[in-house]
Amino acid sequence: MPTRILPAVGDTDAVRSVTTLLSQLPDAEPVAPVVDSTQLVDTLARLAAESVDELPEVVIVHERIGPVPALELIREVALRFPAVGVILVTSDASPGLFQAAMDYGARGLVALPLSYEELASRVQAVAQWSTGVRRHLGAGGDVFTGVGGTVVTVSGAKGGVGATLTAIQLALAAQASGRSTALVDMDLQTGDIASYLDVQFRRSVVDLAAITDISPRVLADAVFRHDTGLALLLAPAEGERGEDVTDRAARQIVSALRSRYEVVVIDCGAQLGGAGAAAVEMADRALLVTTPDVVAVRGAKRAVRMWDRLQIRKAEETTVVVNRHTRNTEIQPPLIQKITGTAVAATVVPANFKELQSVVDAGRVHELENKSSVKQALWGLAGELGLVKTPDGAQKGVRGAVGFRRRREG
Repeated sequence: MPTRILPAVGDTDAVRSVTTLLSQLPDAEPVAPVVDSTQLVDTLARLAAESVDELPEVVIVHERIGPVPALELIREVALRFPAVGVILVTSDASPGLFQAAMDYGARGLVALPLSYEELASRVQAVAQWSTGVRRHLGAGGDVFTGVGGTVVTVSGAKGGVGATLTAIQLALAAQASGRSTALVDMDLQTGDIASYLDVQFRRSVVDLAAITDISPRVLADAVFRHDTGLALLLAPAEGERGEDVTDRAARQIVSALRSRYEVVVIDCGAQLGGAGAAAVEMADRALLVTTPDVVAVRGAKRAVRMWDRLQIRKAEETTVVVNRHTRNTEIQPPLIQKITGTAVAATVVPANFKELQSVVDAGRVHELENKSSVKQALWGLAGELGLVKTPDGAQKGVRGAVGFRRRREG
């Protein structure tokens, strides 16, 4: 059986060199190369969704791949697609880098400039390892679903637009439908999830920042299991400690959560730092919450443009959620879509703070009544985003929300 090899190489000259050598390897079946980290992960996820058998045995990652650094990319591939062997191609073949690559999950390292013998040897060894792992664990089993959990980030166009409430209710909807769900407070200086859910817990996301290998036990020690079943990873009580969570640490934390939970909802707040930017970049869905007023919509437009300039997220890959919507406001969702250049969620959240005031003041928003129009809309949004299980009538709240939305739009 031929060995399928997927190169991830951003440099044009390196692409030609790698593909030429790969095409000469015996029993090799090179796949069309991908040019950046996002394309690599998306390609592997799409192949895994079709069938585990479609995944390549070997992935070759060039040292200058971007925007995610090569070692961080290797860690994510190793966590999400554990039977895919990764080879790092680098000009630095020092023992230190070799050890680091192994720690991050690589199965081999090939030095630049490439030599046929070394590349052939590494590819053959890694392909045999991949085949052995699949045979041992049983190809097609649940362990090789490959795609991992769904990561959704929720950011605010500005402060006070309802991003935290949105994140909490999306996570509650996913958990209530039977999906294991983690809710992460990545608003590192001003995070309020603990206050909204009446939680006092000494661990926070900062406790994971300095750990290079986040094992299941380490992760379990850092999260708090809420009464609702949600796994909470909270922001630090001391806002200044948020600086300890770098973009690199955030990538490791998100990857670890994705490998352990079916749904990961991350509240990124309204201020973009390195950790929040990394989370938004890695997310399967990035939501930007706004209210239908000039100041908030301008903030949404500004955030979308900044994400694009920083190559974090393109406008068309971002979904705007309209909160506190009324029929009488001059700014309606189609206009927001035109101004921001983003997609706009079909589900809008009505303006009805009276429903929320008592549970917000009590710090128990998880006890919001099912008949609340705000809760129905947000749980309907969870259904629209595919975060809930719907077969066999699994989630009445979502059906009620859909019915509410149709009545409102009719």
